[in-house]
Amino acid sequence: MLPRLFSFNGGVKPDPNKGDSTREPIARLPLPPQLVVPLHQHIGGTPRPLVGVGERVLRGQRVGGADGNVSSAVHAPTSGRVIAVESRLMPHASGLSAPAIVIEPDGEDRHVEREAFDWHAASPGEVRDFLRDAGVVGLGGAVFPSHLKLNPGKAGHTDTLVLNGAECEPFITCDDMLMRTEPEGILRGALIMKKMLAARQVLVGIEDNKPEAAAALKAAAAALGDTSLEVVVVPTRYPAGGAKQLIRVLTGIEVPHGSRSTDYGVQCFNVATSLAVFQALEQGEPLIRRIVTVAGNVERPRNFEVAIGTPIGFVFAHAGLKPDTDKLIMGGPMMGMPLPGVDAPVVKATNCLLASSAALFPPPEPELPCIRCGECARACPADLQPFELYWHSRSRNFGRAQEYHLFDCIECGCCAYVCPSHIPLVDYYRYAKSEIWARERDKDAADSARERFEFRNWRAEREKEEKAARLAARSAAKPAAAPAATDGAAPTADAAVDPKKALIEAAMARAKAQKEAVAAKNTAEPDAAQQAQIDEADARRARAAATPDSERTE
Repeated sequence: MLPRLFSFNGGVKPDPNKGDSTREPIARLPLPPQLVVPLHQHIGGTPRPLVGVGERVLRGQRVGGADGNVSSAVHAPTSGRVIAVESRLMPHASGLSAPAIVIEPDGEDRHVEREAFDWHAASPGEVRDFLRDAGVVGLGGAVFPSHLKLNPGKAGHTDTLVLNGAECEPFITCDDMLMRTEPEGILRGALIMKKMLAARQVLVGIEDNKPEAAAALKAAAAALGDTSLEVVVVPTRYPAGGAKQLIRVLTGIEVPHGSRSTDYGVQCFNVATSLAVFQALEQGEPLIRRIVTVAGNVERPRNFEVAIGTPIGFVFAHAGLKPDTDKLIMGGPMMGMPLPGVDAPVVKATNCLLASSAALFPPPEPELPCIRCGECARACPADLQPFELYWHSRSRNFGRAQEYHLFDCIECGCCAYVCPSHIPLVDYYRYAKSEIWARERDKDAADSARERFEFRNWRAEREKEEKAARLAARSAAKPAAAPAATDGAAPTADAAVDPKKALIEAAMARAKAQKEAVAAKNTAEPDAAQQAQIDEADARRARAAATPDSERTE
C-alpha cells in the first residue's frame, strides 16, 4: 500500500543541475599541508581549546571541549602537531575571523585509542553526552547539536522520526551520493535514534529525482527487516527539503508559526547526521570528515570526502577551478552564502562549494519598484507575505516586519526567484533580522546596566536604613538620667551595647574629676603657716623696691 502524501503551499522548480557531480563515485581528498579547525562550528557556545601550541595530537582526539549543554566538541581530523591557536578567516559572508586550532599533519594519520562505550547498556543521558563529546551535529545546514534533539522531552516519546534525504537545492548532491554508498549505516543510525526517542516509526523522505538513492535505501531497509522503517519517494519541488515542508508532505502535520515539530510528536534529522550517529556509537569515530559537493564553474564536478579544516582553495584545486570564476559560494545558489576567500576552511556545515561565473550565473538585472503582483506570496512555502516584509524591512519599520512573522522566513529564496521586479527580497529580510538582533543585544546590555545601577542604589539605601536603625536602637537603650561619672562608676546601659563608647565616657569622667580637683585646690583658703610664708615674701619685695639702685649688686 502506497503511503498518502500531502502538499505544502508555494515552492518553485528550478533547474536541478545535479547530473555533473553524480557521474563519479565519492573521492577521498588527501590531507592539505595545514588544517584549520574552527572551534565554533555549530549553534551554541564556542568550545574551549584543550590543546596548546607545540602539542602532538592524534586523529579523533578532542581539541575543543563542549562549552555547556548547547555545544559540541571538536576533534583533530588527523595526527600531527598544533602550530597555532589563533583567529583565522571563517567561511562566512561577514569575512570575520574566529578562534581556530591549526594542525600540521605528520602523514601518519595515527588514531587515538577508541573509548569502549556500550550504548545499549548506557542510559539515554549518557548516550547523549557521548554524542556531544563526539561532535555530532546536524549536517543538513542548521548544525544544531544532535544530542539535544535526541531528547524525547516531557512526553517521554516521539511518534514519528523523519529522515530528510530530499536534498532539494540545485547543484547539491552530497546526500544523494551518501545514500547510494552508505544506505545500511544511515538506516542503522536511524534505528538508534528511534530507540532513543521511543518513536513508533521512521519515515525516510527522498525526492523522486534520486532513483538510485531510493532503491539503495529500500534494499537496505528490506535487509534489516524492520517494519517500522519506510522509505517514501516524494515529488521534486523546492524547498521540499525544509524540515516543516517535508514533515507536511510525509505526515500531513502542518507546524504553525512559532511552534516546533516536537510539539506534534515529530522529529527530523538529515541522513548524513544519522550516519554520523551510527559511526560515533558503533565505530567510535567522531565527526571529523564529511561529504562535500564541488560543482559549478570547475573542470571536474564531484563529491569529495573532506577532512574538517581543509582550506577551501585546496578543495577547489582538486576539482579544477576555472580562471573566469567571479564568486565562490558555500551552499547552493538559492540559500548559499558568498565566501570571503579560499583560505577559509571546510566546516561541519559545508555541504557544497559552488563556483560562479558570469556565464553560469548571469549578473542580476537592475532592481525595479515592487508592483505588488503577489507572485512572491504565492511562491512562499512558509505562508508569509513577502511583499509586506519587503516594504517594512526597507523602511526600517522592524516592529511591523515582526508582526508579519519575519523570523518565520526560512530564507529559501523562492520569493526572489519569481519576483518580476528582480528585487533581492531575501537580502532585505536578512538585513532586517540582523538589525533586530543588534537592537536586542543593545537593549539587553542597557537593561543589564540599568539593573546594576538600580541594585547599587538599593544597596546604598539599605545600608543607610540599617545605620539609622542601629543609631535608633542605641539611643533607645540609653538610661533616662546619666549616672555620675566616676572612676569606679558602674558601667552604663550603653556599655553593654557599645563597649568602645563606654571606655570613652569613663576617660572623659576621669578628666573631668581631675579638673575639678585642681580648681578646688586653687580656690581653698591658706592655713597660718602658708599665710606667714606669703607675708614674708611680700615684705622682701617691699624692701627691695625701697633700696636705691646704686646700692644694688649685679
